[in-house]
Amino acid sequence: MTPSQLIAFLHALNLGDLEALTGKLREAEGACQSLGRPDLAACVEEAAAALSQADLKTYRRKLETVVSRLGHLR
Repeated sequence: MTPSQLIAFLHALNLGDLEALTGKLREAEGACQSLGRPDLAACVEEAAAALSQADLKTYRRKLETVVSRLGHLR
């Protein structure tokens, strides 16, 4: 997945079924790893942890951080 594709993927994540979102976050984490960005993968993992604790503010902030940093890789 290219940085642009990953950005679009992350923007498409809407709140809904927790299991489905968790699976998509794992996919995004793997994509960050394959881009050679373990720091971004860790941030996606933190977003998933925040989501599982119903901390939507942190969840959104972490995803916004990942999207922002991916924008610099284009």
